[in-house]
Amino acid sequence: MSDQVAAGETAFPASSTAGYAEAADALAVQYEQVAFEDVHRDVLHLLPAAPARILDVGAGTGRDAAALAARGYHCVAAEPTAELRAHGQRIHGIRTVDWVDDALPGLPLHQHPGRFDAVFATAVWMHLDTEERRAAMARIASLLGPEGRFFVNLRHGPVPEGRRMFDVPAAETVQLGRTYGLRAVHRGERADLHGRDGVRWSELVLEPA
Repeated sequence: MSDQVAAGETAFPASSTAGYAEAADALAVQYEQVAFEDVHRDVLHLLPAAPARILDVGAGTGRDAAALAARGYHCVAAEPTAELRAHGQRIHGIRTVDWVDDALPGLPLHQHPGRFDAVFATAVWMHLDTEERRAAMARIASLLGPEGRFFVNLRHGPVPEGRRMFDVPAAETVQLGRTYGLRAVHRGERADLHGRDGVRWSELVLEPA
């Protein structure tokens, strides 16, 4: 799917977070139905040793951030949708992770400067258009420590109504990472854990070359 809308195609909403506030109640249930360990089981061996500093971008309800915190990591959860942040704080507590209202591609993180040992972007990258992905990769690369790793999951398949998603190939993401000094240390695919027709996922882990 091209980032440009051709004749006869449906235009995507302008915002990468379109549709999430309205569906937050249902999404909170959906997100929490699957465990962090199931979503990321193929890359758990690539996590840094705890305690380490981890950023979860587009954290949703904080499922991943809370699970990482329970493993002994210091986690910052960046989520721009207030309704999802509220669900996350209700489900996981306000002291489990450091919540911030922030988003890619800019991701200034004014309250949490410095570098991270890992950055997670689960079901986030495909919401960004071409230029946003370039800016986001540059920002991620600047946030990683010398041995930091970027864990990214890409959704492929039908786009839910009212959402903004692009079909971003894993190979494109790997190449973009190379542009900003990152190399792939893991490439994989998995089925959709919710069993949605036509939906599959690419899993990538990038690190400074």
